[in-house]
Amino acid sequence: MDSLNKTITTIFFIMGFETKRNMEMFLFSLFMSMYMLTLGAHFLIITLVLLERHLHKPMYLLLANFSLVDFSFSSTTVPSMLSTMLHQEAIISLPSCITQIFFFHTFGNSENLLLSAMAYDRYVAICHPLRYSAIMNRHTCVTICSVCCVCAFLHAFLHAIVTSRLDFHHQEHIPHFFCDIPPLLEISSSDTTFNQLLIFTEGSLVALVPSSLTVLSYVRIIISILRIRSSTGRQKAFSTCASHLTVFFLFSASAVSMYFRSSSVSSPHKGKFVTLLYTAVTPMCNPYIYCLRNNEVKITLKKWLPSNKSKL
Repeated sequence: MDSLNKTITTIFFIMGFETKRNMEMFLFSLFMSMYMLTLGAHFLIITLVLLERHLHKPMYLLLANFSLVDFSFSSTTVPSMLSTMLHQEAIISLPSCITQIFFFHTFGNSENLLLSAMAYDRYVAICHPLRYSAIMNRHTCVTICSVCCVCAFLHAFLHAIVTSRLDFHHQEHIPHFFCDIPPLLEISSSDTTFNQLLIFTEGSLVALVPSSLTVLSYVRIIISILRIRSSTGRQKAFSTCASHLTVFFLFSASAVSMYFRSSSVSSPHKGKFVTLLYTAVTPMCNPYIYCLRNNEVKITLKKWLPSNKSKL
C-alpha cells in the first residue's frame, strides 16, 4: 500500500533550462522552428517512400522506418521542453515520467539499431553489389526492422520497470527538460547501485554492439571505395560516408557521454546540452544527410513540386 501511495502522489517539477524569460522565449522560437522543420522533413520522406513505387526498395524502406522512429524520438522530448520554456516549469507525475522514459529509450535504441541496419545495407550494396538483391530483399528488410523494434522495446521496458521501483520524496525537482534515467538516479532516495550496474552492462551491450557493427560496415565500405579508380567516384562516395559517419558519431558520442559518464564529474547544464544534440539537432539533420541528398529522392521530389506539375 505504501508503494502504491508513493506511485500515485509523487510528482516532479521539471526545471528546464532555468534561464531569463527573454532567453527562454528566444530558445522556444528556435527549437519550435527546428521541431517543425524536423517533422516536415520526416513526414515528406515517409510520404514519398509510401506513394512512389520505384522507392519501394530495401534502402528506402529502411530510411522510411528510420524517419518514423527519428521524429517519434524527437517528439518524446521536444514538446515537453517547449512546454517547460513557456511555463518556466512543468509538473509531471511519476507514472507519466516513467512512460516518457520508456518511449524515449524505445525510439532512441530503435534509431541506433536502424543506423546499424542502414550501414549494413550500404555495405552490401557497395561491397557485394551482385548479391545485393538476394541478401537485402523486402522480407529481410521487414525482419530487420521488426528485430530492431523488439530489442529496443525490451531494453526500454527493462529500464522503465527498474527505474519505477526507486523511491522519491513527495515532490522532487528534476534539473532537466524532460524525464530521463540519469536525472532520476541523482534525486532518488534509494540505492541506485543496481540501476547504474544495469546501465553499464545491459546498456553497454545494447549501445555498443550495433555501434561497432556500424563502424565495421563503414570501414569495409571505405576500403572498397579506395579501390575505385575514378577520383570523382571516390570523392562522391567519401562525401556520402563522411556525412553518415558524422551524424552517427554525433548521436553515439552524445548518448555515451550522457549515460556512461561518471557522476562525480557530471554537470546538469552539460547534460542538457548533450541531450539537445541527439534529441533536437540530429533528428533535424538526418533527413537531409541520409535521404534528401539522394539523387533518386531529389528527382521524385521535383516531380511533386507544384511548379513542375503545372508544366506537365
